[in-house]
Amino acid sequence: MSSLEGLLLLGDDQEDWTSEHQGPRSGDAMHHYVSLIPKNLALPLRDGPVDRRRPEAHAARENRHESFVGGCATYKSRNQTLPNSYHIELSTDQSHESAKPASSRIDLQKTVTTTDNTSHKILLHDMARVPTRELARYLFNGQLSRQGCLASTRRPYTRLPARSAPALPSAPRLGQSRATYATAQPATAASHEAPPVPLRKKLKEEKKQLKKETRGQKPKGSNQTVDGWELTVGIEIHAQLNTARKLFSPAATSFNDDPNSHVALFDVAMPGSQPRFQKETLIPALRAACALNCDIQPVSRFDRKHYFWWDQPSGYQITQYYEPFARNGEIELTARDGIAAEDGESITIGIQQIQMEQDTAKTLAQPNDVSWLDFNRVGMPLIEIITRPELHHPRTAAVFVRKIQMLLNAVDACVSGMETGGMRADVNVSVRRTGDPNTPLGTRTEIKNLSTIKAVEDAIIAERDRQIKALDAGETIASETRGWTLGSKHTRRLRGKEGEVDYRYMPDPDLGPLVIGQDLVDHIRASVKELPDIELTELVENYGLTAKDAVSLMALDDGGRLEFFYKVIDELRGQLESAGLETKLHDYASLAGNWILHELGRLTTDKADPEAAQRTLEISPDGSCETVPHSALAGILFHLQKRDITGKVAKELLVAQYLGNLDEFDSVTDAITTHGLWFKEMSDAEYRQLAEEVVEGEDKVLREFMDKKKYPQGKLMYLVGKMMRIGETERIDPSGAEEVMRQLITERTGAHQD
Repeated sequence: MSSLEGLLLLGDDQEDWTSEHQGPRSGDAMHHYVSLIPKNLALPLRDGPVDRRRPEAHAARENRHESFVGGCATYKSRNQTLPNSYHIELSTDQSHESAKPASSRIDLQKTVTTTDNTSHKILLHDMARVPTRELARYLFNGQLSRQGCLASTRRPYTRLPARSAPALPSAPRLGQSRATYATAQPATAASHEAPPVPLRKKLKEEKKQLKKETRGQKPKGSNQTVDGWELTVGIEIHAQLNTARKLFSPAATSFNDDPNSHVALFDVAMPGSQPRFQKETLIPALRAACALNCDIQPVSRFDRKHYFWWDQPSGYQITQYYEPFARNGEIELTARDGIAAEDGESITIGIQQIQMEQDTAKTLAQPNDVSWLDFNRVGMPLIEIITRPELHHPRTAAVFVRKIQMLLNAVDACVSGMETGGMRADVNVSVRRTGDPNTPLGTRTEIKNLSTIKAVEDAIIAERDRQIKALDAGETIASETRGWTLGSKHTRRLRGKEGEVDYRYMPDPDLGPLVIGQDLVDHIRASVKELPDIELTELVENYGLTAKDAVSLMALDDGGRLEFFYKVIDELRGQLESAGLETKLHDYASLAGNWILHELGRLTTDKADPEAAQRTLEISPDGSCETVPHSALAGILFHLQKRDITGKVAKELLVAQYLGNLDEFDSVTDAITTHGLWFKEMSDAEYRQLAEEVVEGEDKVLREFMDKKKYPQGKLMYLVGKMMRIGETERIDPSGAEEVMRQLITERTGAHQD
């Protein structure tokens, strides 16, 4: 292929510059994966200056256009159109000689098929770092080498199969839409693979398995400390801001849209494009800083953090390393938040600083060492919250991350939580021996990209234990970055810890200082919504929930579970008032809270129904749920509160609603009437007959009532549960069954409950 001589095409409409070459929309098997060819404005790559006002002067140039964009090459033939799709592939290519060992080389491969039945394969070598000499030639002389990352080859045309692409495996989070991408490989037997398991269900199963393995061992609280050692933890939390635009471009923020459908010129480091700070992104960042009691800095500045990787096209990330916009915050954690018992009733954690920065592109790992890149995420606005090293117990650290998530959600600064990938945490861990207060802190290691609250606690425990074991063996701790895999008991080394010199921080010359007026700060502080601590108190005191249940409601589904609770309460209150019933809020609010937390969660397990266990329960941040609408649950609880139906019937109705079996009925009441599920309680004689039937053959259980000094309430409930299973679902009441069974046991054994 000839040398690169074309024009670099730049567009003035940064919002829709990829629209010309987009492929089929959502639902089709093939999507336009990366489109880096913009339009309208022309600049030269190597042949001297060009008059931007006279692009027609270059009509006589070669009929081929190519460009190199931040480590990613694109190709277009004049008077031709790009295909609807192509892919980026990471592979180990040993056919190109290099001074580096072939096993350590990574080539970024892109295949573009044009309408002239030719296919172009572009290999981008050594993506980790572009040689300084090549950068200098490009920047000062406008010249691009044929070597290295711009080596190009031709290969015979191969037609892409029309619908050969497998669906993208769903990521480990709830609510993620599945996207379909085009690849050059034919479809595999992916349809025979087991369906993905919901993350929440997977965590429950792992917790259950761990409980079986650790049965009879030390209680859970004992893993918070190790005798003779002090743990010190600092946390860095990255949270995506709730904004409509990216941080330095007008491109829209996107979570579940088609890949690379919201990409501006600056997002992919198109030469000549400049960052433009989007002022509206500052508002949610200020709300977050106010919620964390930070001092807002009147003047802050942006810096460049340099590193080379394929998810960062420009070769640097714009952040606020030297002069962040907020400093010196703090939040208080209390015992009802769930902190470790060793921390007492409360503990205050200091926030060192909060800084705004860009997010990177999303890398989607695929089989056979292939990775897909989605640049929709690159440039999305983040805040990085950096704590002081004042955490000393793993559970308290996990509670801190959960509290931050609730605070950001409460003030509408970050509506996407850890489960959906909108927030992730890095933890810095070090240990030192206790006894001498003058002993300096130990060497810290950083564990990157923890995506669940539980992972924060488990990863800290694993790294603490690893460091203690190494120090006891006389080894030293290396300053390094480590990784953590969900469900693992060990951390793994990723790379040596980067320092300030490695990142080569420097002020960004393209961005001026960020000046924040005090009047804006005062307005933001006055308009911040109710904070979680106040709402938690209201849930406990006014709604009758336990502190543990209230915290769980606020944390689940990024706050969506709590909004769902409020909707059910409002609907249930209206139905009770319409029926002329005067019921205290405590009575039905605690019932609703218990069902929303436990019975809804039970739906996704095998205990509810094998078919239901294969589905996922999705509740949006605004409290909407398609499978179990709040009106349907309120209708079930209304009849349960009135004792029109039994608890067992209510649970069966909930499962039927979840499976869609109640869609044919006008209401829950209609379903109860049609199936004859109204409560018709047994007579005392029928209860007695059922109880006697249950105790037959349970001589061993009855002997325990005679032998034990303390009344075995658990055995009583075992027999009552047996009655509930044998008896007619719509006729047996748990309290009536318990009373009759207790009387029968007293007659036969003489045991009385104190």
